[in-house]
Amino acid sequence: MIDFYPLYSTPQSEAIEDFINRHYELKQPVSCKLLQRGFNDVYLVTVNDSERYVFRLSHRRSRGAADVKSETAFLSHLSKSGVPVAGPVPTRDGAFFVRGQALEGAREGVLFDALGGREVHAADAGDARANGKTLALVHNAAETFSIGETLYRLDLEHLLHRPLARIRDSGIVDDAQVLVDLQDIAKRAATAIEAAGDLTWTYCHGDCHGFNSRINEAGEAVFFDFDDGGPGYLAYDLAVFLWAQISFGREQITVWHAFVDGYRAIRPISPDDFEAALRFVTVRHLWLMGEHASRTHEWGSNSVEWIPRQVNFLTKWEIDRFSDRLF
Repeated sequence: MIDFYPLYSTPQSEAIEDFINRHYELKQPVSCKLLQRGFNDVYLVTVNDSERYVFRLSHRRSRGAADVKSETAFLSHLSKSGVPVAGPVPTRDGAFFVRGQALEGAREGVLFDALGGREVHAADAGDARANGKTLALVHNAAETFSIGETLYRLDLEHLLHRPLARIRDSGIVDDAQVLVDLQDIAKRAATAIEAAGDLTWTYCHGDCHGFNSRINEAGEAVFFDFDDGGPGYLAYDLAVFLWAQISFGREQITVWHAFVDGYRAIRPISPDDFEAALRFVTVRHLWLMGEHASRTHEWGSNSVEWIPRQVNFLTKWEIDRFSDRLF
C-alpha cells in the first residue's frame, strides 16, 4: 500500500534501459544517464560507448497529454525535406513513440538521434542568423506537411487565455490589482492580434528561443525540442526568439536583428506577421508564467514567486513599443 501517491515520479535509469531494450532494436549494451528533470525527463542513451541517443519521457502537463504523434510525424517530414533536426528513431514496430506506465499514469517516450556540434552562444550574431535560417526552413517544409489531427493548436486560447487562468487559479498572485493588470495586458494583446491583418498560419516549432539547437560543422543550427510545437501563428514562432533576447533583464536586440536577417535570407516575413511578433512577446511571457504557475503544487510556491513581479516587464514592453496604440 502506498501512503504518498506521486504527482510526478522520476524513473530509475535502469528502468529506462530495460524499456528501451524492449521497444528498440539497438546494439548492446545500452546505458542511460539522466540529463534533465523538469518539463520532461531527458536521458542520454549510449550504446557500445559509441552510438549516442537521447530519450525524452514526456511530463504530464496542464495542457494535456503530449502530442507526440503529430510532433514525430512533423519531425519525420522535416528530416525527409532536408531540414536539420534531431529525428526520431523508430521502435521495433516502426512507431516513432511509445507509452509506458509510471506510478502517476501513462507517459510518452521518444528516442532521438543525439546531436553533435556545439552549443549556441547567446550573444553570437552568427548563431542567431543560423537559427533564423533553420526556422525559415521549418516553415517552408511545413507548407507541404499534412497536419491532420493534433491534440492542441497554438492559438490564443492555448497560448494566452488558458495560461492566464492557470496564473489566477494557482493562487500565487494574491494582489488583486496585479491580477487586474495582467488581465488588461492580455486583453489588449489579444485585441491587437485579432485586429491584425491576415496573419500567417503554419506548423510552429513553438520554442525557438535559440537554445533548442546546436551548431554543426557547417554552421547550421540543428533543431530539437519540438514538443511545444503545433499548428499556430508564424508570428508567435518568431516572437519566441525576440522574447528570449529582451525578457528577464536581457537586452540583445542586435541578436534579434541577426535572427531576422537569417530568416529573411530563406523566406520573407510579411509586415503584418512582423508587427504581430511584437505583440506575441506579451503572449509568450504570459504563456511561460502560466506553465510555471501550473506547477505550483509540484515545485512549491517559492519557485514561482517571481510571477507576480512580471507585470512590470509586461507593462514596460507595452509602453516602450505600443504607447501610441494602447487605447
